Amino acid sequence: MADRLAERSAMRRHRTWRRVVAWVLVLAVLAGLAVGAFWSPVLALERDDVVVTGEGRTVDPDAVREVVEAAAGTPLPRLDTVALREQILDLHGVKDVSLARAWPHGLRVTLTARVPVAAVPDDGGYVVLDSEGVRLGTRPSAPSGLAEVAVPLDDVLALQAALHVLAALPPRVERSVEQVGARTQDAVETVLDDGTTVRWGSSEQMALKVEAMRTVRKLDPDATTIDVSSPELPVSR
Repeated sequence: MADRLAERSAMRRHRTWRRVVAWVLVLAVLAGLAVGAFWSPVLALERDDVVVTGEGRTVDPDAVREVVEAAAGTPLPRLDTVALREQILDLHGVKDVSLARAWPHGLRVTLTARVPVAAVPDDGGYVVLDSEGVRLGTRPSAPSGLAEVAVPLDDVLALQAALHVLAALPPRVERSVEQVGARTQDAVETVLDDGTTVRWGSSEQMALKVEAMRTVRKLDPDATTIDVSSPELPVSR
């Protein structure tokens, strides 16, 4: 009986040691994989595997690649995409950006570029702005296809209202706008390419105001001035 108990005790110790050894081996393998992933060049970012898209006309893709490629050689698990994103957002013309690791060696950079919507006369030239009023550059003459905003750059509230009106217009209407003016933030008006002046008032209720403007143009196609500042009671003459 004593021999049988001793045999069973030895078997239990043997099984315990086997489990301990198995777990040690598993942990060693996991540690090796972690070291390989986080510190070895096996999963390192390579310059040729960086893909940049969405730069549009306002972002320099080479400047974006320069920021990203500075991290070349860093294993992807350790790549600080948050810091890279902040650096890219600081570049000219970048409105937003997303970064995604492309295993085993790549990075996909998807940009949202700022889009020029208006030009403001200033010091003999024109400052190009996007819909948020961010300056995208200067031109000696008014760029073709952009509305000219007759609002001083330092009149922030009126300028923002004018840009908000532009941004709220349907693409077809926006393309027909030649000039935007705003005496105040509540007195925005546009001049269309056919000479029609549309008085929008503020930038509120723009969807309703656009529909009112379209209705008036259908009912009074010869109108030279359309006032939809009160969209429920539009006026034309």
